[in-house]
Amino acid sequence: MNILAIESSCDETAAAVIADGRRIRSNVVASQAELHAETGGIVPEVAARAHLQVLTPIIRQALRDAECNWDDLDAVAATAGPGLPGALLVGLNAARGVAFARGLPFIPVDHIEGHVRANWLDSEPPPLPALALVVSGGHSELLLMTEAGTLERLGGTRDDAAGEAFDKVARLLGLGYPGGPVVSQLALEATDRTLRLPRAWLGDTDDFSFSGLKTAVLHTVQQDPAPPAAEVAWAFEESVADVLSKKAARIAEREGVASLLVAGGVAANRRIRELVRQRSRVPVFIPPPELCTDNAAMIGAAAAVHTDQAIRPEAPIDIDPTPYRSKVRR
Repeated sequence: MNILAIESSCDETAAAVIADGRRIRSNVVASQAELHAETGGIVPEVAARAHLQVLTPIIRQALRDAECNWDDLDAVAATAGPGLPGALLVGLNAARGVAFARGLPFIPVDHIEGHVRANWLDSEPPPLPALALVVSGGHSELLLMTEAGTLERLGGTRDDAAGEAFDKVARLLGLGYPGGPVVSQLALEATDRTLRLPRAWLGDTDDFSFSGLKTAVLHTVQQDPAPPAAEVAWAFEESVADVLSKKAARIAEREGVASLLVAGGVAANRRIRELVRQRSRVPVFIPPPELCTDNAAMIGAAAAVHTDQAIRPEAPIDIDPTPYRSKVRR
């Protein structure tokens, strides 16, 4: 089964062809990083217009790379949320238009589940049940994936997502956008690694908070004299990685899962990957960096397990731009 998948939830325009939910036949991504670097963050209306400009050639490139014709497709999928409303509408309606024109079923996909399902692409499937730690620019979530493949939200961020905190700290340090790669690279240059920034453990909850850490960085760089930027970057990254890895390992042990899945753009961070693997008592699965950031291959992987939820492309459907809202266990 070949699925043409489209992702446009934020600032990457992507299209992919996925075979049988596991094999990547093509995966094309156009980043808007340079565009949004001018404003130091994403302007939603600008992102939506940029998606409109490049989506058609991206889809054509995905079909060429897959050596696939329109007649070879069995379904079309796209991200329905969460994400930026205008950006979501571009990809969703383009996918529905393609599906309608070709007489194909349309599969709406949850963006967060897409990140989790990236762990199934071109690799052996992780054993279930699993705990999924999804960390990106807009999300920091802890999800329990059952043996049936359904997701239950155990907890998540109460304020800034981890990736959002990286972006804000990068701005405080006078670095570029997006913040994750530049902060991580600067942290490697730290020589005196004694600076310690706070960790928000929030007791025994399954939640995260990075707003206070961001404020601590602000106060640190305003000191006279302030520590070198590399030392601040290292201390910040260490704090985020410490909290994410310890909580994920503790909750995985508590839930008795068979594996720990890490996904999302921040999962590409070297230190986070290292600490999660060190601390987990169950096998850890993390996609390669190119499948951690937003891409359409992960959307195709998620769509393949929801073919029974396919709809007619002309059927009424709306986006769901709000954060992940499945039932939280308390």
